[in-house]
Amino acid sequence: MQKQVVNNSGESDYNAKVEEIAQKLKNWSGPIVLIAHVDPDGDALGSTLSLKRALDSMGKKTTLAMDVPKYLEFITHAGETVKEIEKYAENTMLVVMDVDISDRAVGAPLEGAEFVINVDHHGSNARLGDISLVQPNKAAAAIMSKDIIDALSVNWTSDMATAALTGIITDTGNFRYSNTNSEVLEVAAELLAKGVDYAYLTDRLQWRHPDYFKMLALVLATLEFPLDGLVAMANLTPAMEESLSSDDDSNDYVGLIRYAEGTKVAVFIKEREDHCKISVRTRDNVSAQNICMALGGGGHVAAAGAKINENLEVTKRLLLEQVRLELIRNNLLS
Repeated sequence: MQKQVVNNSGESDYNAKVEEIAQKLKNWSGPIVLIAHVDPDGDALGSTLSLKRALDSMGKKTTLAMDVPKYLEFITHAGETVKEIEKYAENTMLVVMDVDISDRAVGAPLEGAEFVINVDHHGSNARLGDISLVQPNKAAAAIMSKDIIDALSVNWTSDMATAALTGIITDTGNFRYSNTNSEVLEVAAELLAKGVDYAYLTDRLQWRHPDYFKMLALVLATLEFPLDGLVAMANLTPAMEESLSSDDDSNDYVGLIRYAEGTKVAVFIKEREDHCKISVRTRDNVSAQNICMALGGGGHVAAAGAKINENLEVTKRLLLEQVRLELIRNNLLS
């Protein structure tokens, strides 16, 4: 797989790359496999599913390999996804969306495909695809997927638009986050015009299994406010999960604790048997990306994550040290 450096500084460069990807997809005669990142969210599903549905309408043979979270299953139709594939058929194209080509991309092997397209809006992406489209100023990968679909010149359906809008809604926090700009609202309006049932979609995206709320009570019991109250930090352990029968996997608790008054950083740690997954949210120019990249992860300035191969206590210590350094860089701690 050849590394391709992409100059995405201008809109014309972006549009040219979108057209290049669309033409490659149009001309591809073999199977097309789409994947996204581990622990997929609404943008991971929305960006891949909208593109899959567009390609299906063109008669392409596609597979979306993703372990879809329960709270997002209502977006999909029976048989539209598989949890993973282990081996590629001959002449398969791999499309990796909303993540770089790294161990965070799951669902299919990263080696063995005939051609690889990478579409992502995370600035830390290493651009390792045969074609890489990386545009950090896009609020969601689903916006980039929409641009590619437009370039494919297919007829939009409400199903395609619903998937794309799901990605935009979730990655902008229901249009509350700082990445909500005029482009986001314009694209959302275009998708609504394609027949999306907006009231149903936004309501349904908030549904959670009752155990989600029982688990939330356990998570909030771990909540602490270190570093002069500038950080809200909570965690989830395997023992806490085992105490409840549901395997609900939405775990968007970091989005709740980020609203604790006076905080600049919200941290949610999900402990596993041999590692911890961390989610970080920040505000006021404090960089979640800086924090997580120092720990081997990546993401956006305001939202990022990482995997740390340590237990909970060591993870807390390592994480808080990077948070402390970032707060010092922003003159919030001495």
